[in-house]
Amino acid sequence: MNQVRDPSRSLTRQAILVAAACVVADVGSFIVAGPSPSGGPRLWAALVILVVADAALAGPARLSGVVAVLQGTVHLFAGHLIVDGAGDPRSATTAGLLVAGYRAGAWLRSTHSFVALAALVAGVVGGTLLTGQHIGLGAVGFLVIGNALLPWMVGRYTTARRAFLSKLEQQAEQRRIAEEAAVQRAVAEERSAIARDLHDVISHHVSAISVHAGAARLGLGTAEPGTSLTGVARSLAAVEEGTRAAMADLRKMLDILNGTGTGTMRQPGLHNIDELVEKVRTAGLAVELAMRGMPRRVPGSLDIALYRIVQEALTNALRHGDGDSVSVELTYQPGDVVVTVTNPIPKGLRVRTPRDSPARGLAGIRQRVALFGGRITYGTQADGRHWRLQVGFPLEAT
Repeated sequence: MNQVRDPSRSLTRQAILVAAACVVADVGSFIVAGPSPSGGPRLWAALVILVVADAALAGPARLSGVVAVLQGTVHLFAGHLIVDGAGDPRSATTAGLLVAGYRAGAWLRSTHSFVALAALVAGVVGGTLLTGQHIGLGAVGFLVIGNALLPWMVGRYTTARRAFLSKLEQQAEQRRIAEEAAVQRAVAEERSAIARDLHDVISHHVSAISVHAGAARLGLGTAEPGTSLTGVARSLAAVEEGTRAAMADLRKMLDILNGTGTGTMRQPGLHNIDELVEKVRTAGLAVELAMRGMPRRVPGSLDIALYRIVQEALTNALRHGDGDSVSVELTYQPGDVVVTVTNPIPKGLRVRTPRDSPARGLAGIRQRVALFGGRITYGTQADGRHWRLQVGFPLEAT
């Protein structure tokens, strides 16, 4: 299992390594150059102070100014002790001084950063002059540029570049957020347009059908049981009830498209199959419903998809069947659930081919089946007189 590294610990380890490298570089340079025999305890004391100043580089970034002042002070008073009149002060070790200058330029704000730079310059100039060596002003200037000013400028540049890159990243993120917001607004506007079109085109006609069916039913008046008018009134009542249910579902869908829906509307499922079958029977189609196997718990989204598939299959049977009968079989198997809908084909009806109309009902069923990883078969049976649709969906084993 991979663990996320703590950036603060990584920075602390790197700071310790940098400080240790400075100590090694400064002490190693001193040892290689060879201490002056006349230095005595003062020489070793100055070396210890230099080591302490280098070790301070492992401290937090907020103390960069203090470390820079400490490095400048050490080089001001200890530089001539290390050389001690026995060598060229330009050979004095400056690893810690260089790192302190970089940190001061990179981590400190303007005022504190310039104060730290002044301390470093004073340490380099003062330490060089106190050695007693005859060094020209030009040489001193080069020492200041190389040991104090240059690392400080590199630190300033690094911080400015980091800030510039951060600003570019922020601008890119803002553009991304703005583009996503624009896409969301476009989607919302398109959904609102679709909702308006659905309302204008479908809602008007469905409402008109409902009103006319109700008026026709009322116009029939009362009829004696067993007369033909009784069946007509019952059919008109079914049309009226169906259109009202369609309008209720349409309004809910329009609310969702407009973003005003509560999202808690209850969708139909397999528990509503009996109601669906009864409505189709009211329309005059004899429906035989059979359930086989032990009922299983079906996920909510699949439950809705199965209901819609049966609904579409019954609608197709009403439109394209012989109008006499249809059988619906719901089978629960150990690993899946299967729905089979079979209806007779009217005599002389030409079987639809892929070149005919789009068959959006079957296309919608195929999309639902593909969404849930199911399987589908449909077509005319071997006897040439029946059409069968069968879909199956896998279920988790229990």
